[in-house]
Amino acid sequence: MAAAFSSAVVVALFCLLAAHGCCGCGFLPDLFCYPPPPAPTTNVPATNVPATSVPAFNSSSGGTNADDGSWIAARATWYGAPNGAGPYDNGGACGFKNVNLPPFSAMISCGNQPLFRDGKGCGSCYQIRCVAHRACSGMPETVIITDMNYYPVSRYHFDLSGTAFGRMAKYGRNDELRHAGIIDMQFKRVPCQYPGLTVTFRVQHGSNPNYLAILVEYEDGDGDAVQVDIMESRLPDRVPTGFWTPMRESWGSIWRLDRLRPLQGPFSLRVTDESGRSLVADQVIPAFWQPNAAYRSFVQFDETLPTSLVTSGANSVESGASRRLVLPMYPGPLTYLWRCVRSILAV
Repeated sequence: MAAAFSSAVVVALFCLLAAHGCCGCGFLPDLFCYPPPPAPTTNVPATNVPATSVPAFNSSSGGTNADDGSWIAARATWYGAPNGAGPYDNGGACGFKNVNLPPFSAMISCGNQPLFRDGKGCGSCYQIRCVAHRACSGMPETVIITDMNYYPVSRYHFDLSGTAFGRMAKYGRNDELRHAGIIDMQFKRVPCQYPGLTVTFRVQHGSNPNYLAILVEYEDGDGDAVQVDIMESRLPDRVPTGFWTPMRESWGSIWRLDRLRPLQGPFSLRVTDESGRSLVADQVIPAFWQPNAAYRSFVQFDETLPTSLVTSGANSVESGASRRLVLPMYPGPLTYLWRCVRSILAV
């Protein structure tokens, strides 16, 4: 029996190494193994993974051609309370909540269609500044698109929170600038940075076993999500199925999946940003998820990775005294290999 088990382990490790460096927790150093998946939380601590460069931004995707770092002319207005966060419910058409609190901290804006882009611009970050008015400081400030501007007054129109509008002013002249009403301004796209946070998924109110709606937030880099895919798990051992199902964009930054049969968790989620980079949060939403709960991942967009490279995180779980193998998310036959390896190790 011991000899058979040793042979099985050797075969398994050989297969894994042949599959471009897969690792087996418990056989190789813990350096190659991920921590267990997170529990639901309403306060979202995580690890800082800062963005490092401005992402590519092409006009074919509806962007602003601001990837060269140049300033672009626009106009700005403001709404809500003078020192508030825009909408009085601290929300907006992107689905983000509590934008008056960190990490948004009321530095938010509505964007007209070239900025909002039917919701795919939600979460994008821009530097803004004004130089034409006597109260303008000329210093850049960063805002996040969280809402839709339905009544633009120019090609690019930022309808800012009162806080963000006043932040463009010289010291002590915030109200003077706000009294100007519509002003000329400049903007450029910049990478989003959420120090201390990782990509987080909020299950929306009304979700049930046949309908799952998820808000995606806190993405470094592009800050937006242009596609979200979901992977269910199979019973009884709740192992990932290996098959990705595209979710539909519901509204803003909220993605949904409707099924006639009940959905089976835990759920893995794959998020693709505007630059084509993808990340995988493995089994980030547990089997017994709750509506209105936030589930943080252990992954964040890394601007140093090649476009379309898929990263994985939170890929291992504790189960009694054993730990499940961790496999990078490669396409093709690895799903079958995964099943074979699990069968071998069960000997």
